[in-house]
Amino acid sequence: MNNSAKLIIAIIVLTLTSSLVFAFESGQASWYGGKFQGRKTANGEIFDTNKLTAAHKTLPFNTMVRVTNLKNDRFVDVRINDRGPFVEGRVIDLSRAAADKIDMTLSGLAVVKIDIISLPNGQIEAALTKTVEVNPEGIPDSYKIQVASFSKADNAKLCLARLKNGGLLAKLEIADSGMIRVVIPVVIEKEISDIKDRLGRLGFSSPLVRHN
Repeated sequence: MNNSAKLIIAIIVLTLTSSLVFAFESGQASWYGGKFQGRKTANGEIFDTNKLTAAHKTLPFNTMVRVTNLKNDRFVDVRINDRGPFVEGRVIDLSRAAADKIDMTLSGLAVVKIDIISLPNGQIEAALTKTVEVNPEGIPDSYKIQVASFSKADNAKLCLARLKNGGLLAKLEIADSGMIRVVIPVVIEKEISDIKDRLGRLGFSSPLVRHN
């Protein structure tokens, strides 16, 4: 075999191995931005929620992972550059740009699987510590909070904008009756009290909480 053939084989092997992924864990993903924009991440970088990065509790910095939303099979490749999320049951915290890629920005939470694409400094999978996994079939203790309902779309949109300005992730739903509901679609049980308090401060005193 001549040197040219050896070089071609080496390139093929390198290409294949660089794109390999192996399953690591599954669980709840969340995303972060807002007040964290421009702050230092745990590895000393400046956080930019417009870049494809993520926070994980145990994975080494600069690990590349593929995060797949199990609800819609959309995936995004991100680099670990921060620590978190510090909420029980969640396994990864995505930048907003990454959350947009897998269509979870509005819901705020998604059940995902995490596959590792590459590890820094020649580390191997066996050396990694997984966070606690949750049932990938659905988000446990997931609730929907209906904030208000309207017959006119303009009023519903004004309410939606008010919630978003208050830092709450809400969306519009059309009921069978034609009424337009303003809802916060995915809330875990421990967050219900805090969100109801926030809604109260925004003037919404009678939200309806329903189990998903």
